[in-house]
Amino acid sequence: MSEQSTTRDVVELVRLFVAATKSLRPTWNKAPRARRDAVMGFFAPNAVLTATGMSASFEGVAAIRSFLEDWSRPYTEQEFEAQEILDLGHGIALSVNEHLGLLAGSARELRLRGGWVYEWVDGMIVGLTLYLDPDEARAAAKRLAEERG
Repeated sequence: MSEQSTTRDVVELVRLFVAATKSLRPTWNKAPRARRDAVMGFFAPNAVLTATGMSASFEGVAAIRSFLEDWSRPYTEQEFEAQEILDLGHGIALSVNEHLGLLAGSARELRLRGGWVYEWVDGMIVGLTLYLDPDEARAAAKRLAEERG
């Protein structure tokens, strides 16, 4: 497989994943179960999601699903927009995202910018690390791709 097709595939996988998360409007907990299942279908059974801002990791689909439910609970609306998606090689991808949300009881929109580092194996997410700082995510993704190379 050429490097170009590998790049397109990983970028396309991230696009598909982000599109699936966008279908969860207004929030994870209010979306139909089929849409939540579609998002979870991107994760390998033993995937690990790490939220660096919380210094927490969640291993396995059930733990990741529970985290996403808890994370979404305070919001009446939320959405993720990928502003940049990069393939760094060796199954590592980076998306720089904007998280838009409306917290329950508030009229002010919350806007957070962060980065997500994906580890893909055979079309499945085996690792997803969420960073509050896109530059920190970019540096981590580059290091991880170099380690895998």
